[in-house]
This record gives sequence, C-alpha cells and structure tokens, in this order.
Amino acid sequence: MPRPAVGRRSARDPDWPSRAPTPPWMRWPAPVLLVLTVVIQVLTPKTLDLSFLLAAVPPLAALAYGPAATALIGGLVLLLLNLPRYDLGHPGESDTATVAFVAVLSVLFAAVRSRRDAQLITVRTVAEAAQFAVLPPLPERVGPVRCAGLYRAAQRGTLVGGDLFDVRRWPGGVRAMVGDVQGHGLAAVGTVAALIGAFREAALDEPDLEGVAARLDRRLVTDAEEAGAAGGAAGGEPGELFATAVLLEFGGEADELRLVSCGHPPPLLLRDGTVAELQVSPGPPLGLGIAGVAPPRETVVGLRPGDWLLTVTDGVTEARDASGAFYPLAARLPALFEAEQDDPAALTDAIWRDLVRFSGGVRDDVALLVFAWER
Repeated sequence: MPRPAVGRRSARDPDWPSRAPTPPWMRWPAPVLLVLTVVIQVLTPKTLDLSFLLAAVPPLAALAYGPAATALIGGLVLLLLNLPRYDLGHPGESDTATVAFVAVLSVLFAAVRSRRDAQLITVRTVAEAAQFAVLPPLPERVGPVRCAGLYRAAQRGTLVGGDLFDVRRWPGGVRAMVGDVQGHGLAAVGTVAALIGAFREAALDEPDLEGVAARLDRRLVTDAEEAGAAGGAAGGEPGELFATAVLLEFGGEADELRLVSCGHPPPLLLRDGTVAELQVSPGPPLGLGIAGVAPPRETVVGLRPGDWLLTVTDGVTEARDASGAFYPLAARLPALFEAEQDDPAALTDAIWRDLVRFSGGVRDDVALLVFAWER
C-alpha cells in the first residue's frame, strides 16, 4: 500500500484532517479554567477577585462541546457565582445577568458550530472517498512482484496531487506506471485521474508498452484540445498539458523487465547491495502529440530473484538542502536498503524520513514506488 511518512496511505495520514474537526485538547480548557478559578478563589484572601475569569468558561466550552454540554457548564458557572458558601467575588445582579447572557450566546454558538462540524465531516468523507477512487492503495503483492508505494501531496490536507502510480495485472504479467503531470496539488488532480483511467484500460488492451504510451499520449492531447476549445482558443488549439512517466512490465514467464520512459527519471536497480541507474532509451513526455511519429523505444532488462527496483518522481530528485545541493538518492540508497531490505514498505518510509531530514521539508508532490522481484 502507499505510505505517507510513517503510516499506510489512508484517512490516518497525518497530513489529512481528522474526522473530528475539533482537536481533542480543546475539551480541556473550559473545565480546567473553571476548577482552577474556584480553587484559587477559595484558598486565597478575599481581596483577590478572580471570579471574572468564570465568564470565559462558557465561550471556551462552546468551542469543543455541543449545546447541551455548554448549557450545563454555563449553568454550573452561574450556580457557583451565586452560592454564598463560596463567595466568589460578590457578583451583583448586573454581573450575574452579564454572565447569563454570555452563557446563552455560548449555547447558540455551540449549536451552530456543531452543525458546521457535521457538515465538514460529511464533506471530508466524500473528498476522501473521491481521492481514494482516483489513487487507491496498492496491494502488497501483484503476481511475482511485491510492491509498496509512498505518496505525499504538496498541498496539505489532500491525498492526491500531481504525481501518480498504479500497478495492474495483465495476461502477460504485471504492468506499472509512475508519472508526474504538469503542475502539482489539486490543480493537477484532473489530469492524474485521466491518465490513471487511460492506463488501466491500455494495460489490459495493448500488446506492448509502446501502445500503452501512445494511448496515454493521445488522452492528454485530446484533453488539451478540449481545454483549449473551452478556453476560447482559435480552432481548439491544444493548451499546455503534458506529463512524464515511466512504464514497466514484469514478464509473467521470463525473468525480465521491459521499460518505456516518457521523459521521466530512469528507475534504480538494487542488486546485491549495489545501486545502478537503468540505461533506458529516453522518450518524449506524454501529451506532446508525437507518440505516433516518434514513439518511445522499449528497453529490456534481465532480472534475478531478489532484485529490487525503485522509481521516484522529481519531488525526490529535485529536493534540496539549505545549501542548494540536490538530494543524492543513489548515494544514500545502499545504506537505507541495508537497514530495510526485508520490507519494501519500510524502505519507502526510510527514504521519506531521510529526504525530510536532508531537505528540511519537501514542498513538491512526492511519489515512491518499490518493486521486489520474487519468482
């Protein structure tokens, strides 16, 4: 499954807002302030008047509790202010009326906030389901390939950005795609959804990866033409819409990997503790309308049992530290692989943590996909 940071990609993603809009710690200020004010007022000389702090308790309760609990806390404040045994500040009639008015307003605020919270939870649930439909979690194994992915969108609070990956079985083995569309964040989600949908169909229908790449290219060209027509461009002139991608095909019968690169960084092969960048024939990015004229060429690489393959997007390779140096993935990968060579998902987590330590914070969409060949 894709893993963001240290957890599997799900609604528990630390960058994805929780189902409860109000943080749990917000439930404590109101009762803590109430108890502390009463205790301090009772134990200190009568010359020290802290009863005015009790007027802040109902508004604090409205931030975290529903209208019923807020009304209960407001009533408790009024009761404490009027109990002669505690003598909290000698409130007059106007003071009591003011606190009562604040308590009533707090109940109204709590009712409105509770309704808004319910609406927000519904919206978040729908958004979460929609984003998982675009980029669902990966299975831990597809045929003879163990796989694990990490996805981190640049825009906080979202699960999908401008990067994409997918792994699918087809009659001849396993096919996968890792890509990066123009732009990032929510603005690129539509292109991501279009590419993933086109890949899922082409991966089943096309006999080779060149055909898959041509289908993806055609989809982007068509979308760009439609966008140009909708934007009023003369003659439906295509707009700027492109993506880089690397397509992979693991043979069902042979120990080999077939690759097609469409302007994307080549994968890294981890074998016997060493890291090597695969020599892939470079091809043009998708969406330029040249798949039928100058289609990318397929590269074949032999595999051995125990080989691992790592594909990343430019959110990894273009991350920089404070001095401006790029993240040296190939140089740091052997040590990370040595520590996490039994679990592909753990390796993606280790790379992410190392990337964050190196750069101090990643501001671009990041996608990592690890394959372990196990025939």
